[in-house]
Amino acid sequence: MTAYLIYQADVLDQERYDQYRAAAGPAVEAGGGTYLVRGGEVDVLEGDPPLGRTVVVAFESMEAARQWYDGEQYQQAKALRNGAVRANAYIVDGVD
Repeated sequence: MTAYLIYQADVLDQERYDQYRAAAGPAVEAGGGTYLVRGGEVDVLEGDPPLGRTVVVAFESMEAARQWYDGEQYQQAKALRNGAVRANAYIVDGVD
């Protein structure tokens, strides 16, 4: 079942975040992920708007998403953004 990584980040240091983005894209591709949302305009219908950027990445399964997240290539990319963002990230199962 397809799983989706949802990532929201309030960027505090744009230069360091740009370095992260340059490394994260290839890591997502290598991990079998497909970007569905990568930033973009938000139209808030209810509640509070998300902080900063929202990213949604589709993976083959929850296990595949977790393997990508825990993998060395993404962890190296993630280290580039330490201290540059306040972020929330989670994986959710899609529907059949």
